Amino acid sequence: MRGLRLTLAEAVLGRPGAPVLSGLDLDVAPGEVLTVLGPSGCGKSTLLRTLAGLLPPLGGRLSQDGEPLTGPAADRALVFQEDALLPWRTLRGNVELPLAIRGLARTERRARAADWLARVGLGEHAGRLPHQVSGGQRQRTQLARALAGRPRAVLMDEPFGALDARTRAGMQGLLVEVLQGTGATVVFVTHDVDEALSLGDRVALLGTGRVLQVLPVPRPRDREAHADPATAALRRTALASLSS
Repeated sequence: MRGLRLTLAEAVLGRPGAPVLSGLDLDVAPGEVLTVLGPSGCGKSTLLRTLAGLLPPLGGRLSQDGEPLTGPAADRALVFQEDALLPWRTLRGNVELPLAIRGLARTERRARAADWLARVGLGEHAGRLPHQVSGGQRQRTQLARALAGRPRAVLMDEPFGALDARTRAGMQGLLVEVLQGTGATVVFVTHDVDEALSLGDRVALLGTGRVLQVLPVPRPRDREAHADPATAALRRTALASLSS
């Protein structure tokens, strides 16, 4: 499967009468992980919802593989900080739900749900309800639900922000592991510099009302990269951008 190319050109994003980002040019390559870093209120979530098709741009152009992107679609999956699982459905039932909505046969959706719950380490908990598992396990379920639909792009809005440090690190590692081989394009919003640099192929630095820079990460997803001088320099640039 090939990931989507997502492109914004001279875009103005926000709600009518209240633009948040202006003059935005951004090209997300198929299969890359782009992390988006910026302070609260700079428009990170607005950007993500625009790419999801939930918030039409106020101006400029928004495209998917060169064609206009005009609304939500099954080939773009959203993952939020809040897991949004249905409390009365089991973990398996939650993962199956979007597949059922798309009309997949019961046997196929059961098989996909079982496969993805196993891949995120929850195979033995498939019959539990959300309140019977931890916050990290609920986020794993949300990730399984997003990927079970075989999306070509995964849009993630600070998905690990509510987790403790240890669980968050585990989820970052799990995300890298389960994305391997999917080919999916990922746009991952965060306000955490180290998370942005540990996950991204590139990092988009947002300031108030604009994109400051889009920079390559020297050693993407390398656990030892923090000691690299180039990574340290990028970290300083990213930290400085948070006050821009």
